[in-house]
Amino acid sequence: MTLDIDWARGELARFLELTELYRPPDPPGVMVLSSSLSNRGSQSDIIASAHVVEKVLDRVLPHWKTEVPSKRNEKVNRWCQHREAAQRADAALQRDAEIRERLGDDAPQLSAATMHPWVWQGARALWQSGHFREAVTAAARKVNAETQNKVGRRDLSETKLFQNAFSLTPPKDGEHRLRLMEDDGGDTFRSIHRGAMAFAEGCYAGIRNPNSHEDGLPELPEHEALEQLAAFSVLARWVDKAEVAQPS
Repeated sequence: MTLDIDWARGELARFLELTELYRPPDPPGVMVLSSSLSNRGSQSDIIASAHVVEKVLDRVLPHWKTEVPSKRNEKVNRWCQHREAAQRADAALQRDAEIRERLGDDAPQLSAATMHPWVWQGARALWQSGHFREAVTAAARKVNAETQNKVGRRDLSETKLFQNAFSLTPPKDGEHRLRLMEDDGGDTFRSIHRGAMAFAEGCYAGIRNPNSHEDGLPELPEHEALEQLAAFSVLARWVDKAEVAQPS
């Protein structure tokens, strides 16, 4: 699902309103020496708003908790890091397209959240904590499990599962097939299903297996992990849209 930019900017604006900083007047006859500032809104309203805003920040600025300074602002107000992150996120939402165009980088962008739900649901928790290689492996397992469910096979997995599911041989008892088009006996039918088998083998042999079996591998760069997720998203869409062929 695509991010609703107007809604997100509205939530950020509301949070910035609530957390606006000001110095309360000193009580009559008393001078208070403190660097602490107060927020315009009540703490209960701010906390409720922060719950939503943090989700927006995680989506727009995934590394805001480490990239936006926090220590130096804690003595001023507990919400300073959130405020700066919210301001940055609002600028990104408002001007991202303009910036990319002006800097000569207006190529389409790929978002994990727009990939097939099986892939993003499997990867989300690990992805958001920066474990990109493990996130891809989790997505691969999710696609495998959903494919097993669709064809009713728990005795096969990964490459063998997809070879069997997309096999060109007719279905038989206990061996249902996935069909991306009607079997008309033509070259296109054979090509599509051979391609799906080969693509699935590449995903599991070339991506999933190295990611999960090689100890000591460095963490994947985020953009490479995103490309790997996209491969499994293609496979997931094929499986999801395929018709299950059963023996007549």
